[in-house]
Parts: sequence; C-alpha cells; structure tokens
Amino acid sequence: MKKINELSYEIKKSKFIGYMYEVLSEDEVNTILTSLKSMHKNAKHFPYAYKLVNTARKTDDKEPSNTAGTPILKALERKNLTNTLIVIVRYFGGTKLGAGPLLRSYAKVANDLVNSL
Repeated sequence: MKKINELSYEIKKSKFIGYMYEVLSEDEVNTILTSLKSMHKNAKHFPYAYKLVNTARKTDDKEPSNTAGTPILKALERKNLTNTLIVIVRYFGGTKLGAGPLLRSYAKVANDLVNSL
C-alpha cells in the first residue's frame, strides 16, 4: 500500500480531507482505515470507495444515502483506476450542508484527487 495523494477542502466549517492509496487487497484497505481512524479521532465520517481487480466497494459511513461513497466510486470509475482506495475524512463544522452540497463536496475532493495524477 502506498499513499498517492492527499488534499483538503472546507465548506461552512466542515473540513474534508481526501486520501488516495494504491492497494492490492481488502486487508490493506482495512489497515489504512484503522490507521486513519486512529489519526483522526475527532472526525465524524470516513466514507470511502475502492476498486481492486475483481472487487469494488463503497460506503457512505453514516452520511445520507449515496452522498459520499457513490461520488467517490464514480471518480475512480471515470478514470478507470483499479487497485485504488479513496477515503475522505470529514470533520463536521456544526452546520448541516444538505444532500446536494454534501454530495458535491465529496465529488469535488474525489475528482480533485484522481485528476491530480
């Protein structure tokens, strides 16, 4: 597993920190998730998506349905990336963003990560 990129984005005091990794197995995905959760103990959400050769998974991690995992996975698919994990750590800023701005925020971070390659 190798970190490829990292970037952050802020909207209405909510901070989104995106991480992109090269991964070869679900075990590596789980190791990275555990590490990020330990690093960001005060973060509220850790949605992610990954694509391996024969597997693709996504999760919204308690965000409204399809506002986080889906745009992350779509960013990976659009660039035809495999063996890649994107995790976006969110620190809640105290103001609910609503489904549209939330989806656009996750999509922006994921797209910025894959477009930086």
